[in-house]
Amino acid sequence: MTNKCGFILSLVSLIFMTSCSSETNVDQDSIREQSIQIVCSVGMITDMTEKIAGEDAEVIGLLGEGVDPHLYKPTRDDIQQLLEADIVFYVGLMLEGRMTDAFVQVGRSGTPVYPVTETLSKDFLMEPEGFEGHWDPHVWMDVNAWAECAKWISVCLQKHDPIHAAGYQSRTAMYVEQLKQLDQYLHFLVSTIPEQSRYLVTAHDAFGYFAEAYGMKVKAVQGISTESEAGIADVNELVDFIVTNELPSIFVESTIADKNLRAVIEGAAARGHQVTIGGELFSDAMGEPGTYEGTYIGMVEHNVATITKALGGSVPLGGFSDWKKNE
Repeated sequence: MTNKCGFILSLVSLIFMTSCSSETNVDQDSIREQSIQIVCSVGMITDMTEKIAGEDAEVIGLLGEGVDPHLYKPTRDDIQQLLEADIVFYVGLMLEGRMTDAFVQVGRSGTPVYPVTETLSKDFLMEPEGFEGHWDPHVWMDVNAWAECAKWISVCLQKHDPIHAAGYQSRTAMYVEQLKQLDQYLHFLVSTIPEQSRYLVTAHDAFGYFAEAYGMKVKAVQGISTESEAGIADVNELVDFIVTNELPSIFVESTIADKNLRAVIEGAAARGHQVTIGGELFSDAMGEPGTYEGTYIGMVEHNVATITKALGGSVPLGGFSDWKKNE
């Protein structure tokens, strides 16, 4: 335990010496019967892991609503949670840019730490223009890909907590089936958008996998990471695109200031084209805890329903839940 603390202390200088408590003699059978503690980075992983873990484990999420994982710096409490975890999950692909070193060091100290994107094929991963050598980390925008990540989480949990393996397996199967139905619903929604209107313009380039999976084209002011700053040339290029394609709406994101998109709207207006805010999308974080949008499925349904309505498509009155009943 002391070595583990030393690793993290050298990395972020945030751990109190009190975290390095001495081991006590505990009955091993009692330990095996206890629930394991899982720590997750972003809300999309936290929610998915909760669905898989059920009551067999305690799941803790580090990043809540409205938090941009690209820019987030780990706090003392975050490091403490990582130190106390039995297993850790994060997205990887440099999504949690400033936290990545902490995850790596915790893994080196002995705690099982897994990027949930670890088993995705390199042929699937995107390498956006201008970001050569850096994979796009926003894989949850493709529901089928996120289902693969769910299966990997389940495999890892079964490996490290075999007592509850059967429960992990059954809950994963049910959740993956839900995601399969959600994927079908999203295809249906996008199909109702007039083909010439299937352009999605957002604050940063988080929707590439969504566009590839569901047949849309995307443009953004910023790149795949919000650490990159948008310049005047980026804004002007996007204005040209919107005016040329006569797009009616663009979309803000819950974790990103809308100043760049406001500049785009003003630029389009100066050229005689009126474009509106089509709604707020959840990109790098989900909605408020306890709400439907605060779940992965609810977040994705909200996004695509918002996009569909703003771009001239139609959304069933009862949404995803009613659509499932009628299929």
